[in-house]
Amino acid sequence: MKKPDIGVVGTGIYLPDGRMTAREIADRTNGIWKEEAVIEKLGIIEKTIPDKNEGTQEMGALAAKDAIENTGIDPLEIDVILGIGEEWKEYPLTTSSLYIQDQIGARNAWGIDVQNRCCTTVSAMKMAKDMLLADDEINVVMIAGGYRNVDFVDYSDKYMSMMYNLGAGGGAIILRKNHPRNHLLGSHIIADGSLARTAGVEIGGTENPVTKDNLEEAKRSLRLMEPVKMKERLNEVSMKNWYHCIDESLRKSDMTRDDIDYMAILHIKRSGHNALMNDFGLNDDQTIYLEHYGHLGQIDQILSLHLGLERGQVKDGSVVCMLAAGIGYVWAANIIKWGE
Repeated sequence: MKKPDIGVVGTGIYLPDGRMTAREIADRTNGIWKEEAVIEKLGIIEKTIPDKNEGTQEMGALAAKDAIENTGIDPLEIDVILGIGEEWKEYPLTTSSLYIQDQIGARNAWGIDVQNRCCTTVSAMKMAKDMLLADDEINVVMIAGGYRNVDFVDYSDKYMSMMYNLGAGGGAIILRKNHPRNHLLGSHIIADGSLARTAGVEIGGTENPVTKDNLEEAKRSLRLMEPVKMKERLNEVSMKNWYHCIDESLRKSDMTRDDIDYMAILHIKRSGHNALMNDFGLNDDQTIYLEHYGHLGQIDQILSLHLGLERGQVKDGSVVCMLAAGIGYVWAANIIKWGE
């Protein structure tokens, strides 16, 4: 018996008004990086910056409201909310999906938070599809959350240049069973747990708690804790794993690389982005390089799809590949066939 189709109903986005320019980033590195290098090498013209009231949960709720407005869906139809917001949020040990549930009036939904760093959206979409296929009583899943790990960036740390692009924002995407359009097809995820503790917030957990002596340092303690190990391993496997995820998600979708029309890729350094696009035979009209937004973690793929739809780069018939990677380390891709 044919399985039900799982389709994307629509997306929602929330972006703060605040911006940090390439020049400001360069200035904060104390001369390690020049403005031109931040733009040309790191690929950041400007990035989003939140104010103190734009917390992770709040931005996720605002993006969820935007998705509801964009799609016209009744919040009471939502059965499950998968919270994809980062662990850095307004109040530790609170559940972001349930805050979103309350804010949007999705009283019939239950919620759970999932975390896979910057791979969370693509991973949650696979989870949502699997839930929709496995449970006859689940028909609509909302995936929503916010991101503002920019707060932890120490621009004077030369090892942190790969994270100078961190910004802030919220995103939401809604999946429905038997939706006639925008079908989510194959997904593939690879994990390498040998890198689990090579990067993270070093101060603030049970191993290295915040004290009166390290308080200021703790606020900027997102670090590469084993920079040599991490960079050597990523140089060895990262692109290979990414390409494998894309190829496997295509195989599961009965497609090939030639079928991809649009790449919804996270923000990475300019040379890496260009190399990947060239290897897949794609041009600049088939992606959006997020140089005016920075890296919004797991929100990047939703933002890219959202902007691609607004700009007409994604249209009926387009095959979209969402591509992600997250510290931990995780690589993921999926395929969406947009339109009827």
